[in-house]
Amino acid sequence: MEWIDTDAAGIHHNTAITRYTESAEAALMRSRGLQQAYFPRAPRVRYEVDVEAPLRVGQELTAVVDLVRIGTSSMTFAFEVWGEAFAGHPRRRAAAGRFVTVHLTGEHAGDVPARSSPWPAEWVAALRPGGPAVG
Repeated sequence: MEWIDTDAAGIHHNTAITRYTESAEAALMRSRGLQQAYFPRAPRVRYEVDVEAPLRVGQELTAVVDLVRIGTSSMTFAFEVWGEAFAGHPRRRAAAGRFVTVHLTGEHAGDVPARSSPWPAEWVAALRPGGPAVG
């Protein structure tokens, strides 16, 4: 973790947890061949986090995102951010939470308003455990 990720007290800024989670989400989508198609069409509509421990400048961290539910037009993810052992402190979970994304068709700006719609079948297949990467 870098200085830019901290507040005046030198511990992580709450928005840093969101960025770490987004990075893990991007890695998941990249591993399934969906990153370019997914992000413009899947905004977060709900995000919640429980902060459990501080992260400090120079500390290594691990962020993990798991898809826990695929609905018709929404997906629910769970995440954890772990601070690795640092300055005599053991590895511990810094934050955990959930977020929901919705599949949109149409445009975010323009003549055709964006609206929720079913996930493409090939995305659903790629995101199921053991599913093939879309390419």
